Amino acid sequence: MLIRSSLVLALLVSVVPPKAARAQEIRVAAASDLRFAMPELAAKFEKQTGIRVSVTYESSGSSFSQLQNGAPFDLFFSADMEYPRKLEAAGLAVPGTLCTYAVGRIVVWTPNGAKLDLPRQGLNALRDSSVQKIAIANPEYAPYGRAAIAALQKAGIYAQVKAKLVYGENISQAAQFVQSGNAQAGILAESIVKSSSMNDGDAWEIPLALYPPLEQAAVVLKSTANKEKAVSFLQFVKGGDGRAVLGKYGFHPEDVAPSRAGAT
Repeated sequence: MLIRSSLVLALLVSVVPPKAARAQEIRVAAASDLRFAMPELAAKFEKQTGIRVSVTYESSGSSFSQLQNGAPFDLFFSADMEYPRKLEAAGLAVPGTLCTYAVGRIVVWTPNGAKLDLPRQGLNALRDSSVQKIAIANPEYAPYGRAAIAALQKAGIYAQVKAKLVYGENISQAAQFVQSGNAQAGILAESIVKSSSMNDGDAWEIPLALYPPLEQAAVVLKSTANKEKAVSFLQFVKGGDGRAVLGKYGFHPEDVAPSRAGAT
């Protein structure tokens, strides 16, 4: 019995990370449009501080639902302001940490060989008969999907292209639909299109006047046991190094209003 107990204890020690090791890691729930920017942000932050950042990517709506149900995260980076505000209103966020960290934009993206004149036609190119499917993120869960619908409606072509729309669970999956040929065009996040994996296509930026601002907000979660480290990472993202990385990947931190940029 003593030998068996010793073996069980040894196995537990080898599988469960020491408390000190867990304390050097923060867990982030991030919107899928951050899939390419966040790894670089995390790597730079870890190099400066020694604190590891573990990231899980979902649509903002999916992450919100999980966080409401107690999912174990320290920080939430949303693709909009609405979901973090709801967490704050529900008492699930650390007071004073809600802030906008960047503003996103949407583009029409088509693979090479699409033979669409995006610069001249803009969104009207999506009415072309060669475009049978248009990929967007599911507007029920994803702010970028709602922005896509708003742009199509404002441009006056939603009724004509509605039947062509196919929904990805998040903006990353929507991009995969176009890359794989399952859709001939997509309305995607500029941050996704800026990745090296999508160099083999053409992008046209949708005018900002056609959709509500994609203000992307973050918040530290009240359930965190690493408040100081979580706040430190949030401040890093909003600082000079973080803003440079975000800009590189198609976000626009310079568009953030000063009144919405602060976190304590």
